[in-house]
Amino acid sequence: MLADNIQLLRKRAGMSQEQLAELTETSRQTVSKWESGESIPDVIACDRMAEAFGVALEDMLHYEEKNKSLPLPPKGKHMFGTVTVGARGQIVLPKKAREVFQIKAGDTIMVLGDEAQGIALVKADDMIDFVQQALKMANQKDQN
Repeated sequence: MLADNIQLLRKRAGMSQEQLAELTETSRQTVSKWESGESIPDVIACDRMAEAFGVALEDMLHYEEKNKSLPLPPKGKHMFGTVTVGARGQIVLPKKAREVFQIKAGDTIMVLGDEAQGIALVKADDMIDFVQQALKMANQKDQN
C-alpha cells in the first residue's frame, strides 16, 4: 500500500523521484526503493511527503485505492464510500463517518441541499451553534 501510494501521490503532484528525494532529504535511488517496496521511509520522510501531497499521514500509509472506487482523499477530506438508499429514503452512515464526525444514535442531523452541488448532512447542534454565532456577529456589526 505505502509503495503504491507514494508513487501515485508523487505522480499526481507532478514530481519526479529526484524532486521527492530533495523534499525528503534522501536520494532518488531511495525513493525508487520506497516505490518498489524494497524499503520503507522513516517517519520524518513520511510526514514530509504527507504534508507536501496534502493528505493525512494515516491515509498515505494505509489507504488501498485499488480496493476502493474512490481515490486517496486530500487531508481533512473524507470519502467514506457509498450507501444504498432504502425504499423510504433511509441511509446508513458508514461507521468511520460516524466516528470521525462523532455522530451517535439519537443525534439529530440536518439535511441541506443545493441542486448544483448536492446534499450535505450537518449535526443539528452544530448548525444551531453556527447560526447563533452568525446572529451574534450580525448584532455586533449593527451596534458599531
